[in-house]
Amino acid sequence: MAALRLEDCVNEVCPWSGDPVSADSLTLYQGAVVGFCNTGCRDKFEKAASMFDAAIQD
Repeated sequence: MAALRLEDCVNEVCPWSGDPVSADSLTLYQGAVVGFCNTGCRDKFEKAASMFDAAIQD
C-alpha cells in the first residue's frame, strides 16, 4: 500500500478536536485520505467507522 500523503487529505482540521491535521495521523476511508491531529484521534475514528460499517452490512 502506498504511503498516505498530507496533500491528498480531504480535510485541514481534525474532525474530533478541530486542531490542524498531522502527516503521521492519516487514514484511508471510502477511498479518501482523512486527516487527524494525532494518532489517537485517527485510531478512535477507525474504530468507530469500522463499527458503523459492520452495522450497516448486517
